[in-house]
Amino acid sequence: MPPSAASIRPAAEAPLPGMSPALVVVLLALLLGIQPITTDVYLPALPSLQQDLGASMAQVQMTFAALLLSFGISQLVWGPLSDRFGRKPILLWGMGAYVLASVACVLAPSMALLIAARIAQGAAMGAAVMGARAVVRDLYAPLEGAKVMSRGLSGLGVIAILCTPLGGLLTDWVHWRAAMAVLAVFGVGTLALLMLRFQETIPARNPQALAPRTLWRSWAQIARHPTFASYCVLSSASYVALFTFLASSSFMLIQGLGLSKLAYGGAMAFGSVLYILGTIACRRLLVRWGIRRTVFAAGCVTFTAGALMAALAWLGWGQPWYGAWAVLLPQYLFIMAHGVHQPVGQSGAVAPFPQMAGAASALNGFVMMASAFPMGLWLGRAMDGTARPMALGFALWCTVIALTAWTLVQKHGDPG
Repeated sequence: MPPSAASIRPAAEAPLPGMSPALVVVLLALLLGIQPITTDVYLPALPSLQQDLGASMAQVQMTFAALLLSFGISQLVWGPLSDRFGRKPILLWGMGAYVLASVACVLAPSMALLIAARIAQGAAMGAAVMGARAVVRDLYAPLEGAKVMSRGLSGLGVIAILCTPLGGLLTDWVHWRAAMAVLAVFGVGTLALLMLRFQETIPARNPQALAPRTLWRSWAQIARHPTFASYCVLSSASYVALFTFLASSSFMLIQGLGLSKLAYGGAMAFGSVLYILGTIACRRLLVRWGIRRTVFAAGCVTFTAGALMAALAWLGWGQPWYGAWAVLLPQYLFIMAHGVHQPVGQSGAVAPFPQMAGAASALNGFVMMASAFPMGLWLGRAMDGTARPMALGFALWCTVIALTAWTLVQKHGDPG
């Protein structure tokens, strides 16, 4: 089906009356930024949370992995709902549920209830991130969509800069529950902006979007498309590599290598700065080199990062002359390439489906999170106080990213 007029409107113009390109980018940054807010703010609090609630390492990892699984599964529901009823009502319902789940996380008296609240939080978060990807496809053609997505992810990087240091400060000065309260405050602010300024972007609602046969045919058509598959693998592998580092970094750097919570927050914030630089480089390289060549170059950087982390782990980076930098330097190299793979991957996966943007966004998001869930379970069992489990998983996914960038994207990577 050819794209509608709304789907090919250039970014230089106001996408909708009353909603400027700048407002669209701000909304994208908030909707996409809900992910680092939900995951990164509480990273410095994990050791304190584990001690306060008397939890095992596997239970602590479950607060991360279960959230991501529910996040992924929920998008399979939110996507078709948004194709049927529109983006705005789904975003409003999702953000309202997110606020309630965030309050439940703050008040949870036990690890079991905290995990349950995190599952609800992940399910609600799915509406925001799915909606952001679908809005980009509603308003922009594929190449322009990748650039706009990159701008939104630059905003995500700005939010991420604040997340881990803020979580560390609140955990040290107040309590880990204060760090969790930040999520509720963020949710209230985003919900208010959506209610006041967001306008419906879907070109035409699909009354058949929720019919089981139509839904199954849509997902089958999307999954079989080689461009979707290529970019879905790219974005998923890039996310799981990042998840592998995030899920284990606080234990490795704070407990294993003796960084303070504040120093850990600063190290993670610097990584977010590099991520922003990666998204800026992405926009410039897309204009100069195009999609395939840009992704190929980023794949080379990613492979180098994975190989470096694996090599340093097996050499024994706990030695004084290695220390925390042996963990952080490969991650910093990776995060710059991540600033290319995520905007290109997320926008590229949805690009071939202007009339099914919600379903395509949902399926891509589900694959991303379903891939991260077993990785979280494995880390909960494999973490042994050394850097090797983290390095092994990180290097594996960096290799998958590089091979995808060098092969599948080169063959099937033209979203047009």
